[in-house]
Amino acid sequence: MTEKIPGKQILMVAIIISGGFITILNQMVMSPALPSIMRDLEISASVGQWLTSIFLLVNGLMIPVTAFLIGRFSTRQLFFAAMLIFTAGTVVAAFSGSFLVLMAGRVLQAVGAGIQLPFVSVTMMRIFPREKRGFAMGMVGVVMGVAPAFGPAAAGWIVDVWGWNHIFFVIAPLAVLDMILAFFLLKNLGMSEKNKLDWLSVLLSTVSFGGLLYGFSAAGSFGWLHPETLGPILLGGFCLVFFVRRQLRRSSPLLDLRVLKNPVFSTATVLSMVVSAGMTVGAVVTPIFLQNVLGLSAMDSGLVLMPGALLMAAMSPISGMLFDRFGPRALCICGLSILTVGSGMMAFIGTETAISYVLLAYTFRLLGISLVNMPLNTWGINALSNRKIPHGNAINNTGRQVAGSMGTAILVTVMMLVAGSQKTPGLPAMALGIDAAFGGAAFLTLAALIMAVFRVKKQVEIEEDY
Repeated sequence: MTEKIPGKQILMVAIIISGGFITILNQMVMSPALPSIMRDLEISASVGQWLTSIFLLVNGLMIPVTAFLIGRFSTRQLFFAAMLIFTAGTVVAAFSGSFLVLMAGRVLQAVGAGIQLPFVSVTMMRIFPREKRGFAMGMVGVVMGVAPAFGPAAAGWIVDVWGWNHIFFVIAPLAVLDMILAFFLLKNLGMSEKNKLDWLSVLLSTVSFGGLLYGFSAAGSFGWLHPETLGPILLGGFCLVFFVRRQLRRSSPLLDLRVLKNPVFSTATVLSMVVSAGMTVGAVVTPIFLQNVLGLSAMDSGLVLMPGALLMAAMSPISGMLFDRFGPRALCICGLSILTVGSGMMAFIGTETAISYVLLAYTFRLLGISLVNMPLNTWGINALSNRKIPHGNAINNTGRQVAGSMGTAILVTVMMLVAGSQKTPGLPAMALGIDAAFGGAAFLTLAALIMAVFRVKKQVEIEEDY
């Protein structure tokens, strides 16, 4: 007999997911606003891109610390802290009249979002029993699909009508409303632990993951051998070794890497990283192809990508329910097969490709992602004891962030090398480079498919000792 979820906890779920939706929506609004921001603040594209890059970098740095924060503070304390920091950053951004002030607002937003997004996943795991967690994480998938589908288009309309500041004027009241509802309805879950924060581990974590994320991001702009790329990667890798050794030696580590001894969790994490490396590049390269090769406007390219995002959002709870009933194996194999085929279809696009073909192939890729992403993560987390879930979630998210950044950097480099090797530069050469990037993505997802066939099983053995 399955455990029934009380109505009060359903309201808590709605509040927590709403907080996640607001923070994800905030990530989607910067791209359409960036040209207007550059004109108003009189900054170049290379400077303006840091408004996006700094958000992703700080967000990624916060994830390893969330395991400690979730264990140390109560549900209400952490939710309000994250949303208050995020709202403060949003208000600063709304009233900013200079690049540095806007950058400060984005940093505060990233700190709040970096706490809020892992908090959503962990809290959902605590509220729902194991036999219903697939559906629970599917609902989180709806949030992650709807916000990217409507965010850019809505932000573009707001920028055109009122100006870029008003994007933040819209987001801030939504965050305040969510906090008001949380004040009355959100309850504490689980017990907090009075552990002390290991500041040396925080420093090592920041330098190691920050160096890796920044270095891989810089590779597309400067090349792999440039000091601004190579230096951060080497420093990050060097500090990562000491970070891992310190976590394994401490009785109360900042990030409990011992959960990787669990074979189910480690398999799910590795597969998630490979999938993330293969799928992230699609979000970067596809708009480049639509706008630079096919000549579509930013609004039109967004409309081409919207059906896939909507389908992914609609399929997330369905794939969650299928996971709860049948387990991860069939879903992962089916999803990775579809993702591989969709990536392969995108590897044969060119200057004469019909927009309908791109729409179909891109939507096909996102259908595959919706079948594999949340079920795979839930399968891995389900194998851990409730006390270890925050650490498992932080490790999985950090791994996917680094893998996504690394995969994008490598495949974009492949794109540039192939395009640059053509005798005649221009749109056909760019299209060939994009084909090569999607070919590499298809190779990665095919490798994940082969691994899933041999390693992903129907049943999950819960290893409470890890």
